[in-house]
Amino acid sequence: MVGTVREATFEVLRRFGLTTIFCNPGSTEVALLTGLPDDLRFVLALHEGSVVGMATGWAIGHGAPALAVLHTAAGLGNAVGAIATARANRVPLVILVGQQDRRHLALEPFLAGRLAGLAGDYPVWVDQPVRAQDVPGAVARAFHEAVTFRGPALVVVPLDDWAAPFEDETIAAPTRLLRPAAVSDESLAPLAALLSEAHSPAIVAGAGVGASADMDVVTSGPSGESVAFAGSGVREVGWTAVVALAERLGCPVWQESFGAMAGFPQDHPQYAGVLPADRARLRAALAAYDVVLAVGAPVFRQYPFDSGPLVEAGTTVALVTDDPAEAHRSPADLAYLAAPAAVCERLAVLVPARPAPRRPVPDGPELSPEGEVLRAAHVLHGLPREGEVLRAAYVLHQLAKRLPANAVLVEETPSSRPDLHRLVPARNPLGFVSAAMGGLGFGVPAAVGLRMSLPDRPVVAVVGDGSALYGVHALWSAAHYRVGALFVVLANGRYAIMDRLADKAGGKAPWPAFTEVSMGGMARSLGCAARRVNTAEELAAVLDEVMPTLVDREEPLLLEVTVAVDPDFQP
Repeated sequence: MVGTVREATFEVLRRFGLTTIFCNPGSTEVALLTGLPDDLRFVLALHEGSVVGMATGWAIGHGAPALAVLHTAAGLGNAVGAIATARANRVPLVILVGQQDRRHLALEPFLAGRLAGLAGDYPVWVDQPVRAQDVPGAVARAFHEAVTFRGPALVVVPLDDWAAPFEDETIAAPTRLLRPAAVSDESLAPLAALLSEAHSPAIVAGAGVGASADMDVVTSGPSGESVAFAGSGVREVGWTAVVALAERLGCPVWQESFGAMAGFPQDHPQYAGVLPADRARLRAALAAYDVVLAVGAPVFRQYPFDSGPLVEAGTTVALVTDDPAEAHRSPADLAYLAAPAAVCERLAVLVPARPAPRRPVPDGPELSPEGEVLRAAHVLHGLPREGEVLRAAYVLHQLAKRLPANAVLVEETPSSRPDLHRLVPARNPLGFVSAAMGGLGFGVPAAVGLRMSLPDRPVVAVVGDGSALYGVHALWSAAHYRVGALFVVLANGRYAIMDRLADKAGGKAPWPAFTEVSMGGMARSLGCAARRVNTAEELAAVLDEVMPTLVDREEPLLLEVTVAVDPDFQP
């Protein structure tokens, strides 16, 4: 190959389907970005957190890595929180980070960045190629690293590298990489025996249920041949496999706490609810089971520290995950490092069939179909009285009644998450998408990226106003690129979850409310249409108008819904 490093890198990007570039450009990236070929699409975001957040949504939608380009230290620094979220959500990203001209880096010129450790341990791989000619290979390897370890992989590129000659060089990465994930019956025998002999088994399903089975990561070969990528369809395979196993065992299925995505259909009669995130309630929830199988979920995700064991004595915990770190740190009695879908699919054949759940779930939500949940919600959260401010639960109940079964729902509303889990069941693998990291700023840009990658799916983001402020820049991108997502902002003018945590700590919160902020005004200033909703009648009218249009809509819309703080909410 004769040409420049830039041209050779473009060929690598084409080979691996990285032809959409999410970016907020700086001077160290001009040499890469000026005069892009027509087959490479540039998507501008107004802040690097939104750059990575939109790329994260795009990658989730496609089930394949997305490409982000960041500007040296300032850009990478601004994006670290979003990179941490992508790592916690196990989303593959290839991130190119600009650097000053290699020829005078030793003098630390203006805009030179100390980039190697700036993102900490959150990238799955970081490389600063020794030679300019190593850049194309580093980008190819970053793709493979991102897929294998399911996280962001970074390549730092000095600005003069792009113009360097590239002739008869070796790209140090495979053109095509297969990851076969077959699991033999012999290796599954210990787990099959454990489940077969269990008197009362249960499953905890997590975002990793959608981990890939056999995967071919090349989208187009070097000669232009078409090669399939396992992609987003793997999530449906994972759900089907876990449903088959749960129905074979006749056991309840819990959702991991603080998960990135739903691991099981939440309108299924065997769905038990979200697992508690503190040890005392966790032990109580799992006390009835002698075997608990965590599938694509950690053992077990916690929030506040509590003493004591995770489970009661006599409960055996098994784990199936494709995440080496998750397997290695897990206090499980038996752990499998393997593709969850492949394992569950085989186990559903190997274990004997059982009848429906053997006993009710203790202290958990009723195992009831979606209609029962919504009817219960209507009783508990009826129409507000005259002049009464809407409650978040009522808003979510009204949204759930109108939400299409195939909708992609992005959540970032910490003080209303329990209500959302209870009232808006995930009916498809993207029916609940959230930030497993816990930092704010994911919801708005992720919804933009998801809608861009899935233009035939309705996309709704439910975010608090405090959360939305961290990613508000992405609304400009949504408007400019005609991304027809719906953003439902539950606006209470404060950090409600922080207020309640301060109350629990027994002190007065020093931070004020921010009731002066108008999310609708900010949205309109960024070119995104917005409406304010204050009453039940206004809410019903706008949802009835907008929800049927979501599949075909090109204009984004933000609904700023005024809600009261729930006095009964406990974080």
